[in-house]
Amino acid sequence: MTNIATRERHHVPWPTFGWLCRRPISFLAFGFGIGLLRPGSGTWGTLLAFGLWWPIQHWIAEPWLGALVVLAALAGIWICAVAGQTLVVADHVGIVWDEMVSMWLLLWLLPDNIWVAVAAFVLFRIFDTAKPPPIAWLDRRYKGGLGVMLDDWVAALYAGILVAVGWYGILPIWQGVA
Repeated sequence: MTNIATRERHHVPWPTFGWLCRRPISFLAFGFGIGLLRPGSGTWGTLLAFGLWWPIQHWIAEPWLGALVVLAALAGIWICAVAGQTLVVADHVGIVWDEMVSMWLLLWLLPDNIWVAVAAFVLFRIFDTAKPPPIAWLDRRYKGGLGVMLDDWVAALYAGILVAVGWYGILPIWQGVA
């Protein structure tokens, strides 16, 4: 029996939408199919999360919304692990559930403002793509579902800190000058 690390060396064909529809967990992991878009599947997944957030936040009461986001984050460990095993690639580029949930975490925790949300989106994509320390180390060190989710959570943390500093620290200064 081979493990995932051994099987990752073999060519894995790009899944199709039909293939995803027959595998509900992979369908979720691929962001309802948006992870099939190339290039930049992670950015497409983050954009989908961004777009879904605005109607969802108005339909679901705040305490339930927070519970849903946390549940999606924890379920993401399992969703990404199962999808990775199915694809025989632990962190397939088409798996975007990690980006989606990380964006939802940011939007849930930060002030409800379109400019805050746009800044969070841009900074999250920068950190998720550039992988500054310790994100790259986490990405190499942790595999499976937790590894897929963890590096995105830290990228979201970095983005959230910068946006919060800008919103709560710099913005009041700018408002005083204007």
